[in-house]
Amino acid sequence: MSRRTEKALLFVLDFLMVNAAFAAYYFIRIRSGLFDYAIEPETWAPMIVIYVYWLFWFAFFGLYRQWYAQSRLDEVMTLFRTTAVGTLALFFLVLMDDQSSSSSSSARGLILAYWIMLFVFVSIGRLSIRAIQKRLLEAGIGTRNTLIVGWSKKAHELCDMVQKYPALGYRLIGFVTADKRTPKRRKRLEYRSVPVLGALDALPQLLGDRQVREVLIGLDSTEHDRLLDIIKYCNGHEVGMKIIPDLYDIVSGQARISSIYGFPLIEVNPIIMKPWEEAMKRFIDFLASGTILLAGLPLWILVALAVRLTSRGPIFYRQERVGRNGRVFMMVKFRSMRADAEKISGPKWAEKNDPRVTLVGRIIRRLHVDEVPQFINVFVGDMSLVGPRPERPYFVDKLDKELPLYRRRLKVRPGITGWAQIKYRYDQSVEDVKSKLKYDLFYIENMSWRMDLKILFNTLYVMLRGKGHT
Repeated sequence: MSRRTEKALLFVLDFLMVNAAFAAYYFIRIRSGLFDYAIEPETWAPMIVIYVYWLFWFAFFGLYRQWYAQSRLDEVMTLFRTTAVGTLALFFLVLMDDQSSSSSSSARGLILAYWIMLFVFVSIGRLSIRAIQKRLLEAGIGTRNTLIVGWSKKAHELCDMVQKYPALGYRLIGFVTADKRTPKRRKRLEYRSVPVLGALDALPQLLGDRQVREVLIGLDSTEHDRLLDIIKYCNGHEVGMKIIPDLYDIVSGQARISSIYGFPLIEVNPIIMKPWEEAMKRFIDFLASGTILLAGLPLWILVALAVRLTSRGPIFYRQERVGRNGRVFMMVKFRSMRADAEKISGPKWAEKNDPRVTLVGRIIRRLHVDEVPQFINVFVGDMSLVGPRPERPYFVDKLDKELPLYRRRLKVRPGITGWAQIKYRYDQSVEDVKSKLKYDLFYIENMSWRMDLKILFNTLYVMLRGKGHT
């Protein structure tokens, strides 16, 4: 079953089950004669409105993600929590109107009845889809091309387990050994009819040519140093990476464990935030950036005039930066340097007391006012208030070759400020970027509203002290 087909079926079944729950509730509340009411409410319009409400509510809590990322029990438990909170909000906002003459105990009973019916109906629909998907996967339909990295007892055990549980959706197409280079002459090797396709140097080409969607890592205890090479080779490819649990200690917190059908694997580079958290973070970005741009508009106009009247060149400085998932966008700032600052030197990082900075530029950089136009990037979704700083494509390509985990930063929206910015000095060299990478990775693995607030308060403190880079 393709991802598009799965989503379509989910939408259709959710539509039927949510409306079935509403119809059952309507029958109990209105037609059964068990409860009094002043005026008989309409049926069809509220039914459609409530379905739309649940559609957005389910999407907000991640119930339309790919199912194989979690077990059926996990999905049902997520549905349990989602419908419980959503039902309470729905009754307070919509269903418990002033026309009801029900007692408080009857009202609580109605709320409980609707929630139970909704949870049961939607669960039945979703479990039906999962049962169909399981049957299809066991028949080899809809499976994902998968490679096992390693050629050892652990890799062979991994192969045995994958073949034992076809419902996991892995279609094994081959092994990749932990050798760095593929020997020119090698005897054809295979295990349980699964061939060895090459060594680590062949991994990037195999990922593209064979349309691989999953990489399972089964390294021996003597091959742990190869893990960073594997992550580096998988960068830039839309593949999931999973390792067996005894390698957990060497990925420094960049993994999340999952177990489906008793099959334990640790996901490397997992989904960063839950959908509802990501949606709320984006909403806050949109609201805060729009407010700052509008509220401070007179001041921003004065800054723009000062930049324009004191140095030749444009008011704004536009530069290509690499954003989320490697997408390039134009970052906007108030120009604080001469217009020809990189004409001779080429791309380079700003330095402390950089001679290319103009007089007005020195002031607005110290006050961080030069960063204000980036709120436009935040408003349109290219950036966030908090996140790793966006870098230029030239430096991303350079650093990606030196730092295997560097592209992990591109899994999230870049930010105006971030954990690395408040913990480390301004970038002046590749060594600075290397040192700051650990702070970026720490933030990415611990993203939360609380941490964002902490970073924003620390940034505000730095700005009030006037400790900007000049």
